[in-house]
Amino acid sequence: MLPDHGRPVTELLAELTALKEADLPVRGGKVTAYVYDTGLPEVHEAAQRAYAEMLEVNMLDPTAFPSMVALERQVVGAVAELLGRPGAPGIFTSGGTESIMLAVKAARDARPGATRVVLPVTAHPAFHKAAHYLGMEVVPVPVDPVTYRASVPAFEAALDDRTALAVVSAPSYPQGVVDPVEEVAALAAARGVPCHVDACVGGWLLPWLREAGAAIPPFDLSVPGVTSISCDLHKFGYAPKGASVLLFRDAELRRRAYFASAAWPGYTIINATVQSSRSAGPLGGAWATLQALGREGYLELGRRTLEATRRLAEGVAKIPGLRVLGEPEAALVAIAGSPEVDVFVLADEARRLGWFLQPQLSYAGIPANIHITVTGVTLAGVDAMLEVIAEAADAARRRGPADVPEGLPELIASLDLDALDDATFAELAASVGIDLTATAEPGTAEPGTAEPGTAEPGTPAEPGMAVVNAVLDALPAATREAILVRFLSVLYS
Repeated sequence: MLPDHGRPVTELLAELTALKEADLPVRGGKVTAYVYDTGLPEVHEAAQRAYAEMLEVNMLDPTAFPSMVALERQVVGAVAELLGRPGAPGIFTSGGTESIMLAVKAARDARPGATRVVLPVTAHPAFHKAAHYLGMEVVPVPVDPVTYRASVPAFEAALDDRTALAVVSAPSYPQGVVDPVEEVAALAAARGVPCHVDACVGGWLLPWLREAGAAIPPFDLSVPGVTSISCDLHKFGYAPKGASVLLFRDAELRRRAYFASAAWPGYTIINATVQSSRSAGPLGGAWATLQALGREGYLELGRRTLEATRRLAEGVAKIPGLRVLGEPEAALVAIAGSPEVDVFVLADEARRLGWFLQPQLSYAGIPANIHITVTGVTLAGVDAMLEVIAEAADAARRRGPADVPEGLPELIASLDLDALDDATFAELAASVGIDLTATAEPGTAEPGTAEPGTAEPGTPAEPGMAVVNAVLDALPAATREAILVRFLSVLYS
């Protein structure tokens, strides 16, 4: 609501502080998704100050603000140097989704008439989003059921003259494994098809892990046939959101990503990104983070991350009822449960102990699991994390699987969700114990739940998210999507 009169800055900041009391903590390593923490407060402070310094610089017109051009050249140059092609042309974007959107657009415009994007089922949904926005078709290919890497024979069968782009991940987010980039890129090149490597999560991590001693397969622009690669700096580059770089093998393909319009009587329109006006704050924050850490800083973070990932995977393997999916090559660990240990219940129990472990639904034969992103700060708390996982697994074993009301998934799947208004949908959610209309006061827990760490492990966690995730897991993907859209609509109503 807009006040009649301006409010003091101290009052505004106090309100923000109060509102954030219900948020997950962004520092300390107890939140294993969404945030990336070096454990070095001085680095994050440098980024914040640089972000504020560049906040009001508008990246719409590089001729008006040459500072942003200088910073972008440095940032893109650093990424190109790390990812196998010094001097490669690139674009600084707001995040992985925008980088992917531009990569798909460039490939489409480079091959007029080709409308298909061939990708593994483990590829990020941002490619589906890009295809949806750009009027293209996604052709999914399976992954190996043991390694979770993309099937090369399936790729070979799927590539044809209608293919605009082949996509591989380094690594895929769900299980943290690197797809067979060399093989797929060679197949694509033989057909004249561009090949994009989605290294949004791993681009600024895998090279440091390799230098720290990990066996990382070739994946970057040094691989023949790879024509573009995306790398998020707000992930393992530890820059503030949103900062990503999209690199191209040559300037001709980069030009395909640009948009220009002279079909109006106003100012010149030439955009390197999907956005027009955008703050240079994220660019300043990314530049400052890279400069504050330097090569040795990132290498040390890589060593810590590698050790923490190995210790986590080895520790999980010793917990009855749990197993790590695949052999993660990056700092992403997916943990599956068993008939005795429901991973959705485990995630609820861990939340009650003060830790957020990200649930992932089953899909394409890959079982439901919990996902942990290991960052620079994780090593200091990896033993505590393993203790929590073991305790939460034991509590989940005692509680048993999430209690899904009989027939509810089938009922939801049969509904015409488009015929329901938001109020009716909220009532449907309430039937499984989730009140979408309730708003927690600052400093309180989610309605119906205890503060993290205050409840007795193994006691009923109502409403919790285990039942919600179990219901979603029992539904086809299209129905899941429809429900999530309705949830968002109710949440912001």
